Amino acid sequence: MAQLLIVTDDASDWRPYLPSDSMVTVNDYLNMGAFTDNNSVQVLNLCRSYDYLTTGYYCSLMAEARGHRVIPSVMTINDLSQDRFFSLPQSGLDRLSPEQTRLRFKLYFGQSEREELERIGHKIFERFNVPVLDVELVKGGDKWQVSHIAPFPFQQLTDSEQDLFANYLEAFSRKVWRAPKRKKSYRYEMAMLVDENEKMPPSNNGAIKRFIKAANRIGMDMQLLGRRDMSRLSEFDGLFIRATTNISNFTYRFAKNAEQMGLVVMDDPESIMKCTNKVFLTELLLNHKISVPKSLILNESDPNWEETLLEEIGLPAVLKVPDGAFSLGVVKVKDIDSLRAEAKRIFQHSTLILAQEYLPTPFDWRIGILNRQPIYACRYYMSRGHWQIYEHHKNGKFTSGSYDAQDLKTVPSQVVDAALKSANLIGSGFYGVDLKEVDGQPYVIEINDNPSIDHGIEDLFYGDLLYDRIMTEFLRRIQLRGL
Repeated sequence: MAQLLIVTDDASDWRPYLPSDSMVTVNDYLNMGAFTDNNSVQVLNLCRSYDYLTTGYYCSLMAEARGHRVIPSVMTINDLSQDRFFSLPQSGLDRLSPEQTRLRFKLYFGQSEREELERIGHKIFERFNVPVLDVELVKGGDKWQVSHIAPFPFQQLTDSEQDLFANYLEAFSRKVWRAPKRKKSYRYEMAMLVDENEKMPPSNNGAIKRFIKAANRIGMDMQLLGRRDMSRLSEFDGLFIRATTNISNFTYRFAKNAEQMGLVVMDDPESIMKCTNKVFLTELLLNHKISVPKSLILNESDPNWEETLLEEIGLPAVLKVPDGAFSLGVVKVKDIDSLRAEAKRIFQHSTLILAQEYLPTPFDWRIGILNRQPIYACRYYMSRGHWQIYEHHKNGKFTSGSYDAQDLKTVPSQVVDAALKSANLIGSGFYGVDLKEVDGQPYVIEINDNPSIDHGIEDLFYGDLLYDRIMTEFLRRIQLRGL
């Protein structure tokens, strides 16, 4: 478990709170070579000032030089002085009186005693990881915006504010100095990001349990994080994303922040950016001479897009939303009327549409790639009476076809080679390459940056070896970071 250090200007600053062995003065921390015997250190910088070249600033700077995880980071300190304006979620603020146009409050580790400020607090703390923030919002028109945001010295809190600070600090630090001893100590700490509300998560509960056991077997602890746990990232050495990724949602923000903190991340933000956009992937694959279905990018501003599609691809054809997932943004158009109707619908959300020829096959291949090596293979069959693996129904439910995991040795070599070549264009992370095989020729359909690993599906052939392989790669990368 990581060691927590609470750094203050003077030992007397901590007098109102319970005594703690975790508290050290900033002068002690800044001594050359101090606290360097343990790389797994979390530093909570509670100095009065973070201004440039103050001891508070040097505390965060020295922590980063030592490989310690520190809040606030130097980047956060610099951002506070330069970039304080960003969009805020308005949810909760609508409960305020319509006559109120100004609101001032404090946030303690992103928390506030006011319920209506919960989402605002999380958003601000994601942007600025600072223990105590003094925030002022102003209302312009129908929207609230930040007019003032600055660190607030915990030493200047009132008695009632000190109680709030102590409570939120205790929750934030997971009661480090009073936590019961674990039954077993682990050398490294892993986080798995999940979304409890997701209907089609990348891993089911059975798989998640097996990932945890696999991590434990090689000396790593693994804990589950949700979308509201961004502030806990500094506790961990690695982040494994098991929630559907998208450039515009919380998974990308988690990946970006974790990477900036120095965690090993799968999948990394660059892979998310590249894999979640089908237009980008198709262009990338075509430029590297990898076989894909006949493809065409339709531009809303092109008056001849319809004629071009009919000439180059024909009907039926498949239209894809650039950043769709799990077939939700994929439709088959059989005739000119359905083409026009579906294109009109998609163009309302995206200026570009990826159109591809329709290649009917009884199943799609999925080849799992990790660190530029194939690690599993699975065949997914089309849903009964449907042209896709997943069929989404109007009532919100879905059905899917059958599946069978395969020994990689039995998979046609051209399929594995195409998958490996495709994934290597993205990086060395964890990918699932989907392919169709027509007359022995593989066609890459897409590359997934966080492919499904469900117990009872992808692990049917390799069993626990699949989970061990993925966790071992995390361990290898974490150890490389420590060299």
